[in-house]
Amino acid sequence: MPTYQFEALDPTGQVIKDVIDAATESDAQTTIRQMGYFVTKITVKKSAETAAARTGKSRKNKFVMGGAGPKQITLFTRQLSILQDAGLPILRSLRILEEQQKPGKLRNGLVDVCDEIESGATLSEAMTKVPRVFDRLYVNMIKAGEAGGALETILQRLADFKERSMALRRKVIGAMIYPVVVSFVAIAILSAIMIFIVPTFEEMFIEFELDLPMITQLLVNISHSVAKLWFLIPAIPIGMFIFVKLLRKFNYGRIGWDLFLLQIPIVGNLVEKNCLARTTRTLGTLVSSGVPILEALTITRETAGNGMFERLFSKVAEGIREGETISTPMEEHCRASFHPMALFFWLFFCAIPGLIIMAIPADTGSMAVIGMMASGVGALVGALVYLIKMRKRVVDRLVVNMVDVGEETGELDTMLYKIADQYDDEVKTLTDGLMSLMEPILIIFLGGSVGFIVIALFLPLIKLIESLSGGG
Repeated sequence: MPTYQFEALDPTGQVIKDVIDAATESDAQTTIRQMGYFVTKITVKKSAETAAARTGKSRKNKFVMGGAGPKQITLFTRQLSILQDAGLPILRSLRILEEQQKPGKLRNGLVDVCDEIESGATLSEAMTKVPRVFDRLYVNMIKAGEAGGALETILQRLADFKERSMALRRKVIGAMIYPVVVSFVAIAILSAIMIFIVPTFEEMFIEFELDLPMITQLLVNISHSVAKLWFLIPAIPIGMFIFVKLLRKFNYGRIGWDLFLLQIPIVGNLVEKNCLARTTRTLGTLVSSGVPILEALTITRETAGNGMFERLFSKVAEGIREGETISTPMEEHCRASFHPMALFFWLFFCAIPGLIIMAIPADTGSMAVIGMMASGVGALVGALVYLIKMRKRVVDRLVVNMVDVGEETGELDTMLYKIADQYDDEVKTLTDGLMSLMEPILIIFLGGSVGFIVIALFLPLIKLIESLSGGG
């Protein structure tokens, strides 16, 4: 039913401005006259969507792709919490922050939110209309704050949550940058040596008709493979990345990959503790904000980022629906069962070194035999490691006990915060330890590679110098 906006005069001659719902304009005029007013002007009121499009069109930026970055959302949340704490109306606060944003998805989203609020929607309802900017966790916390009349407090908690999550993410990403950059530079340098330097020495050895030692012949064969298949050096990691991304599009493949990551030595501990820190902080923030526990568990599951933890929180939610506590299903389902895709990833990645050896040419075909044997041994080792780690816990008993105590004392959110803080510290410690471990590993790898090249090239040179000296 359309809404009509009208102006009329009452019996005293005073101007009346109001709105009325009616099927047709004629019905609207009849209803207004029955109210004792004389209609002077009547028009159809534009819908909220039309008004939003009209007012926001000039302020929105076109050709914006993707969503808003976590850094932008974190800064916006902190600024909004400060403005709300200062007592400014929510619409004015949003307008101020909208003007401060750079052209992008966040600014466009704030334009839509402001227009929705002007049309009568609440903040949470308006944020629901822009899911690529404000996710379910964000919207549900805002909704809980509006229901409890504590929006300022909820915004502060949300800002704290976003800042802690960002700090943890920066710590992990920052730790990965150094080994990735060093590995990239090392591979580039070694590839250049194999493609340009070693062939020069090979020509000299052929010219002097030297019998090459086994280690030198191996280096020459590797050089031939790199020169012929150089395009595979970037193509293999890119192809593996795309392969894993495609598999993760399917639920079965995603869970298999996530289980594989959790079982890798050192890296698995880092992934596990990072997921525990993130999920417990998310759940604690939602519970303390007044979000119903089943809704909080659903949101936590969706933001876990790991298939095993998603399965765990699904089982916890099912247990709560059946009348159980959180700790009971958490203890029962904290171990993974056999998963064929996880086994496949272990077999595949452990067999890669043997496949690389098979690509090295040799006159007798010995490298192919060695490569096949290495692939078989690697696959066998991978299968054994998987079977040993298959039933590894992803949630420590300490976490289960603390959750149990929190439920019994009514301080679940406090206990979840304590768990998150503890695992945040463990992630930082583990990241620092991983960095300390990566440095000597990279040094040993580079030193061993350079030493192998130097020895392989200088053995024939030494023989050449001795023969020339003897001939002289």
